[in-house]
Amino acid sequence: MSPSKTLFYLCVSFIVGIFLASILKIQQSILWIFLFVSVFAMVVSLFYLYHSDAIRRLVSLLGFCVLLVIVGILRFQISEFNIANNKLAKLNGQGGIVLTGIISNEPDVRDTSQKLKVKIGDSTILVTTNRYPEYKYLDEVKITGKLETPFETEDFSYKNYLMKDHIYSVMSFPKIELVGKSSGDPLSAVYSGILFFKQKMRRSIQNNFLPPQSSVLQGIILGDKGAVPQDIKDKFKITGLSHLIAVSGMHVVILSSIVMAVLLFLGLWRQQAFWAAVVFIFIYVILVGAPASAIRAGIMALIYLSAQALGRQTMSSRIIVLAAALMLLFNPLLLIYDIGFQLSFLAVLGLAYFEPLLRGFIKFVMSEFTRVKIEQKYDNAIMIFTVTISAQIFTLPIVIYNFGTISLISPVTNILILPIIYYLMLFGFLSSLVGMIWVGLGWLISLPCYFLMTYFLWVIDFFAKPWAYKTISGVSWIWLLLSYFVLGFFTRFLRRKFSRNFI
Repeated sequence: MSPSKTLFYLCVSFIVGIFLASILKIQQSILWIFLFVSVFAMVVSLFYLYHSDAIRRLVSLLGFCVLLVIVGILRFQISEFNIANNKLAKLNGQGGIVLTGIISNEPDVRDTSQKLKVKIGDSTILVTTNRYPEYKYLDEVKITGKLETPFETEDFSYKNYLMKDHIYSVMSFPKIELVGKSSGDPLSAVYSGILFFKQKMRRSIQNNFLPPQSSVLQGIILGDKGAVPQDIKDKFKITGLSHLIAVSGMHVVILSSIVMAVLLFLGLWRQQAFWAAVVFIFIYVILVGAPASAIRAGIMALIYLSAQALGRQTMSSRIIVLAAALMLLFNPLLLIYDIGFQLSFLAVLGLAYFEPLLRGFIKFVMSEFTRVKIEQKYDNAIMIFTVTISAQIFTLPIVIYNFGTISLISPVTNILILPIIYYLMLFGFLSSLVGMIWVGLGWLISLPCYFLMTYFLWVIDFFAKPWAYKTISGVSWIWLLLSYFVLGFFTRFLRRKFSRNFI
């Protein structure tokens, strides 16, 4: 067995351990049993199986895999212990309290309110306050109010949603006094510069476009999902286009894939297109403020593009699992509580394994009907459509399980919209960047983007009908696991049976 395959099994075992610990209350006695099995397997492989190297390696690998399952369980339990012993979390529901801290991220500004992440010592709390006065990153504030545990309902756990970001306490509409401005460290100065640049771009977009185009473009380019009106968000959900205004793995993976496909279609070499797409991911992650979700999404996108550039699609799953294991080593709560992490992981798997098969099938059907061999440049054009369909197929069960909704016309709307996304972002970026320096020229460059946005919003309005949206309630996690088992088995079967014909 190759070292890369061995590492793959060890990473999977670590992830399995985290998964088991997140859904089951595992007693220490069970861990001792696992540890005994692991040590026993390793000892047996060393001393009692010299006559068979293959069996010895297999038993040794089994022992190490069990050991990594234990490590995964312990890593999650350590995280749970830290949460249970958080000093601020113990003050939840204890009455009024006065705290002084620093705003540690860009304020999330809504129509009538804003949410502030305030770092107090080693802990962070989420403060909801009025829309005005406005606060900024690194503002030092004095807060007087009541700490509360984030709410939980039958359908949604806000507590778990915030827990993945190490936020265990919230405070609603407290009294806030601005104390001063923290200087921060060198990285804080860099991040402040990024936020300043982002704010300038935001104002440039608002100068060149009127609502709702300006708010939607802010969501697509800058990841300002909060700027998009709720009625527009509902239309995005109905038409299956919400991924276009959310900085998630699926969002970055699809956009970076489209960028690479378009550049190949325009005649660039694969290596040139790869490096251009890498630069795009880097710039994009910084532009949206480099939140954790965007960084994870960027890592997943780079993995997928690297596999494409190296022509090693068969190695993709091993690299993806390794990246996922490293992310979970730093934050094991991502596996269950971070839907963005799940979408990132599954979207890349879909693009790595299902997309080439789907693209080959479409080329095969087109060749059969037209009797014309599909050239490479048209293959790249077809890829623009297949990347989103493949990603959506592999993320659909997760979306249904977490949100209980499904868009019946998502494939149609994505096919109609995705070909213009590259140009929409291109002219949107250029007009906002140039508009920061020269307003007139920025407005002139924004004209193509205006027509593209008009078409974009027309498609959304036309297809956002009640019949196009299906609500599914009471979805079990057993159904979720079964769905991915069937999807994985089906994809593996198709690749084995038709890979020579289609790939």
